[in-house]
Amino acid sequence: MSGEDAPAQQQNDVDQKQETKPAEEPKAEEPKTESAAGGAAEAAATPEAEKVPEEETFTYRALVLTGYGGYDKVKLQVKKGKPALKAGEVLVRVKACGLNFADLMARQGLYDRLPSPPVTPGMECSGVVEAVGEEVTERKVSDKVMVLNRFGLWQEVAVVPASHTFLIPEGMSFEEAAALPVNYVTAYMMLFDFGNLRPNQSILIHSAAGGVGTAVTQLCKTVNEVTVFGTASASKHEAITQGGVTHAIDYRTKDYVEEVRKISPKGLDIVLDPLGGSDTHKAYNLLKPMGKLITYGTANMLAGQKKNLLAVAKNWYHQFSIHTLSLIQGNKSVCGFHLGYLDNETELINQTMNTILDLYKQGKIKPRIDSTWHLEQVGDAMRKMQERNNIGKVILTTEPMPKEEKKEEPKKEDKKEDKKKEDKKKDDKKKDDGKKEEKKDDKKKEEPKKEEKKEEEKKEEAKKEEK
Repeated sequence: MSGEDAPAQQQNDVDQKQETKPAEEPKAEEPKTESAAGGAAEAAATPEAEKVPEEETFTYRALVLTGYGGYDKVKLQVKKGKPALKAGEVLVRVKACGLNFADLMARQGLYDRLPSPPVTPGMECSGVVEAVGEEVTERKVSDKVMVLNRFGLWQEVAVVPASHTFLIPEGMSFEEAAALPVNYVTAYMMLFDFGNLRPNQSILIHSAAGGVGTAVTQLCKTVNEVTVFGTASASKHEAITQGGVTHAIDYRTKDYVEEVRKISPKGLDIVLDPLGGSDTHKAYNLLKPMGKLITYGTANMLAGQKKNLLAVAKNWYHQFSIHTLSLIQGNKSVCGFHLGYLDNETELINQTMNTILDLYKQGKIKPRIDSTWHLEQVGDAMRKMQERNNIGKVILTTEPMPKEEKKEEPKKEDKKEDKKKEDKKKDDKKKDDGKKEEKKDDKKKEEPKKEEKKEEEKKEEAKKEEK
């Protein structure tokens, strides 16, 4: 993949191109003649005049990180101007994008491979090639591809180096293609390049229901007799067990170290650590002789929508460090993995992707999609992932949200119902008022009778007094 500066320059070029170009002034109309030269001049001028408005009116939607903070910092914006292609680049019409934990950290300013805001996040996507630049020989217009890039893919069109694209196999959906690059390249390199996973070994996977966790579990099944310990909340145990986890552990209610020791007293061959802090210490202590700890994240830093300084400080305070002499005496190894810093290793990434795609074609792996969200729903998608409510990959689709016509109809019906209720209330009120009036009339009629009765009583009393 290209170096650090190349993608950053690419983003700058796209931003510069977004400015609307001034329209060219129309050419003076030539006098009407029957000469072939005049007709040719008009014919030549017409396409050029039509081309300019097409370039100027090209728009596309993009998610933009406008600043560090909560979910609302990622906003959907409309950009103007068709991105320009350099040699070796392709223009991809994006269909689906993958959401990764690194994107959540980037939103809080905790991921150093994303340039400063405003910037479009997104490290993987899938789509169709719409245009190719000079020197591009391995891709053509209409090719269905998946893309792996440092950033800039959460938008409807993306310009990327052709070497960052991979052909989508027959039968793979755009959603599956967007779910594959980051998670499966990460999982494969950790397991086989660092971990050297072999038959009859044991491994601990944290967040086993997530994107990387699901990919690791599937890849472990390609090796015979691998014992997989996986941590996840109890509600996800059935899903991860069906996916290939041998021993599911509820990290919320149990100490995963004790649970592992009960089953494997000597420890484990491989521990994958995406958490950091004190969990890295636990991971190292769980290794058996010749075991390997592979650390690839600091998820413990993420606590809440915005950067939690206490969580960050706590993670750094408990940062794992070890003397080489301890490694020698313990016969253990510690590895660190960060896909974002391998963007120069084009050949290595290509080899890994080719192996992964072969496994897909053989039916040995298949991305699990948890849910698909529209770009307008990116906040909800991030919330679901950050609150650990997903099983598998969370995907963003560039397809616009349908107009809520169906929702408007019920509203009209509701209004009709409300009107009926109002009318009924009015009728009831009228009836009540009528009854009240009748009661008043009855009362008025009764009053003279009462007066007559009182008069009669007075007369009787007067007669009695006379007697």
